[in-house]
This record gives sequence, structure tokens and C-alpha cells, in this order.
Amino acid sequence: MKKTILGKSDIPVSALTVGCWPFGGGDYWGEQSQADVEKVVRTALDRGVNTFDTAEMYNGGESERSLGKALGDRRKEAVIISKIGPSNCHHVREHCEQSLKRLGTDYMDVYMLHWPINKLALEHFTSDRSIIRLPPTVEEAYRQLDELKKDGLIRSVGMSNFGRTQMEEVVRTGVRVDVNEMPYNIVSRAIEAEIAPYCVENAISLIGSMGLQQGLLAGIYKTPGEVPCNQAHSRHYPDCRGGGTSRHGEEGAEKEIFEVVDRLQAISADLHVSMAQLSIAWILKKPFMTSTLVGSRNAGELEMNIEACSLEISGEVEALIDTVSLPVLRILGNNPDYYEHSSKSRIY
Repeated sequence: MKKTILGKSDIPVSALTVGCWPFGGGDYWGEQSQADVEKVVRTALDRGVNTFDTAEMYNGGESERSLGKALGDRRKEAVIISKIGPSNCHHVREHCEQSLKRLGTDYMDVYMLHWPINKLALEHFTSDRSIIRLPPTVEEAYRQLDELKKDGLIRSVGMSNFGRTQMEEVVRTGVRVDVNEMPYNIVSRAIEAEIAPYCVENAISLIGSMGLQQGLLAGIYKTPGEVPCNQAHSRHYPDCRGGGTSRHGEEGAEKEIFEVVDRLQAISADLHVSMAQLSIAWILKKPFMTSTLVGSRNAGELEMNIEACSLEISGEVEALIDTVSLPVLRILGNNPDYYEHSSKSRIY
């Protein structure tokens, strides 16, 4: 398993990051067996996958608790990434300590601000009007994160879902940030325009989230109607597809996306690999990507995802997939906030 040093830190992260959002079970992903979580985590470590991504908001903290139980006495083999919501950044230390307690550890490898601090982002994390009216500042948040690092509670400072302008604001605080976690996959290519180049120029590693577009790029769904509402409320789909959970109000790129899915099925069949493996290999072919974050509900799914990390696709196959997915990129554009209307992004 290939590992790359994160940003300017000394932390090696695996090409595959285990997405832990389903851990602990919850409304979004449904029930999740702790026995399966433990098999996934231990198999990952055995196979050289050392990076695990969670957050305080995932399943009300149960994701962190589940991951901590699964790691047990193998905690030192793992790189734990967790995230704090922007509405909690008046009290970063308090929330970090709560996350550490749930994880059963005395330090975090990477601690990220989950979303940038702006009114629209805050409204998804809190209904407290006083916080929305007088939010924490970027300087306040990152000063506290830096203090946690100096005190040994975290090893590295990160950010998640930050656009170019927002990254520049963080860099101006003088706090070293090693990583930005952003959505990136074959049908979610918005970061290519400005965000990826800025990260490369400033030695900020990129970890891609939604590597398989929540199952779509694993070939699970043959038609748009098969996609569950929870996984269909992004701008990839028409607003009506989310069953009342969508808020973007756009027409989506459903037709073009399923044309991509059909072409990927054909390409993967020609290469004698699964569509999921092809999708992961395409991401890792990009020189600006450090790791791709993919959820694995059981050890069987994890093994398939691990195999993809050693799959080398040719430049010709990469270019073909780039071309096949270009119509989707043209419709969705260079805005990586896939859940709000393009004119009302939380990311800029």
C-alpha cells in the first residue's frame, strides 16, 4: 500500500482512506454492525491501510466511538482524522477533548475544520442564532487548532471543503495546514480548476472524499430511480430526486451521469476489473491526489477497494475517462459544493 507524507508534516497516509461515516449506525447510512467495523479496521491495518476519517457530527459521535473500539490496542498503527463543525469553533479544545474521549485516545493525528465558517455553512450545524450572528473567526478557530498542536493533542491541522479564497484566508493566519479534504471522483471534478493547483503550489495535500459517489461509481445503481433519496440529494440529480432532502433547486446531470456509468461498465469489463476499482484507480492516477476516501461496510468491500490501489491504468484510459465525464463537469461546473444551488455555495 503506497503511503505519502501529508503536507509538511511527518505523517504517512495510505492511498486509501477508510471513510468511517457509517460506523456506529445512523439515519443516513442505516445500521452498521460493530463486528463488521472491527473486521474492516483490523483488515485495513493488516493490509497497510492506516488512515481513517471520522467527525464529531457523524452519527452523533457514535462513528468516533465505534472507530475507537475497533482500533483498540492497535491505535498507534493508525492515522485518525476527525473534524470539528464550524459552529463549535468558539470552543475548539472542549470539542477536541470530547472527540478524543469517544475515540479512546489521547491524541488525534489530524484535526480538521469540517466546513468553512460562513452563514450558510453554520446554519447546517446549529440553530443557535447568536452563533450565526456572531460566528467564530477563521483566525480564532485556527489559533486554537494551533494551540492544540503545540500541546500535543493533535499532530496536524487540516481543513475540509475549503475553496481557494477560503484556503488563502487560512494560510494568512500563519498556521501551517497540511491537508484539505474535498469531494473528488469521476463525476465530481470541480476541484481541478483552482483548488488542486493552489494545494500543489502550497504543499497542502488533498484527500478526496466520495471516491465512489456514494455507491454510484461502484455500479450499484442501474437507473436513477434505484438511488436512495439520501444519496440523491446532490446537484448530480434533479432536485425532486432527493425525496424532500434536496435543497439545491437545480435540474442536475442525471442523463449524462448514467451515460458515464454505462461507459465505465464497458471500460472496466474490457480491463477485467470492477467498476469501483477502475473509479478508484482513476482518482489515484491524478498527481495532485494524496489519498481517496472510500467507505467499506464490510471486509469484502474493503478488499476490493484495496486491490484498486495497486491497479495501474494507462494514460490512454485516464484520458478516455476524462473525456467521457466531461459533459457532467460542464453541467455541474467548478463549484465543489454539490448540495447548494451553484449561486449559493458554501465553498468559494
